[in-house]
Amino acid sequence: MTLSRSDAQQRADDIGVFNRELARLEAEQVLSLSDDQRARLHGHQQQLLASYRTAFDIDHDNQARQLSLGMRVASFFGALALAASLFFLFYQFWGLFGEVSQVAILLAASLGSCALALWLSRRDGSGYFSKLAALLALTCFVLNIVMLGQIFNITPSDKALLPWAAYALLLAYACHARLLLAAGILCLLAFIAARVGSWGGLYWLDFGERPENFFPAALLVFAVPLLIAQRRYEGFAVIYRVFALLALLLTVLVLSHWGEASYLNYSPALIEGGYQLLGFALSAALIWLGVRRGWSDVVNTGLSFLVIFLYTKLFDWWWALLPKYLFFLLLGLIAVLILLVLRRLRSRHGLFAGVGQ
Repeated sequence: MTLSRSDAQQRADDIGVFNRELARLEAEQVLSLSDDQRARLHGHQQQLLASYRTAFDIDHDNQARQLSLGMRVASFFGALALAASLFFLFYQFWGLFGEVSQVAILLAASLGSCALALWLSRRDGSGYFSKLAALLALTCFVLNIVMLGQIFNITPSDKALLPWAAYALLLAYACHARLLLAAGILCLLAFIAARVGSWGGLYWLDFGERPENFFPAALLVFAVPLLIAQRRYEGFAVIYRVFALLALLLTVLVLSHWGEASYLNYSPALIEGGYQLLGFALSAALIWLGVRRGWSDVVNTGLSFLVIFLYTKLFDWWWALLPKYLFFLLLGLIAVLILLVLRRLRSRHGLFAGVGQ
């Protein structure tokens, strides 16, 4: 069985939980280990943790976990700063070079940054520096496409979104970078929506005028982790699902208040009412699906949009009719009702889980 960094981190966390529970059991005189058993247990755990730290640079305690969080934040802002610096550096001195030099610089920057990111992904066990280099490589690639288009006077097209998406996804999987996965998914959503809009007769930059263009893209992105297993890549399946559901539910939310933007040939009021009902139904269905499949991200997304749909509808109905204190009192009571319903569902889910075991 091939061990990943997330598996190693989970095993290390389990060791810490086990040791704390063992200490409680010994204090309560429920369980007692001999000195020999304690020594063998401690030696085995330290050997495992040492091998995991060497291979994966895991967080072996709470202090290391807090420092890792700080390193992730520093890596993220450092990557953004370096990408912005590279972007402005190109535009600051770009006019000083001839066309041949410009093309050579663009190709060298893209190939060099890609090679650096791939090299660091093999050398950097923590992943912080490889992810920083990967974001820099994506910036170089985007600048490459944009500036080559300017050099050779190529008409802007939505086709540029497809190589951006492919390159971002390639770097995301090579460096286990969730930020780049999100960037690739956004480019893929925009490309599919633009293609659908073009097939519908729109200019590709105007695809946002018909929000329904995002429906096929959202469904396709949501299907990716169902068709292609993401077990080796921690958090990737969650990002696919969340971005797909955001594209789907935000589209429904927009159309529930902007019926004129729909492809449907009905009155705007009827379209808005239909999408409002669809929003409630989709949110409830996603909560059910998330509970059934154990997808907390789907449950949280569905619940968030259920509340948004409910509150926007209540605002349309009662904001102008009720006194403000009564309106907000009503919102508070509805929030309490939602809490009670969710607590009841959680209790039933726990009961069924216990019976199944």
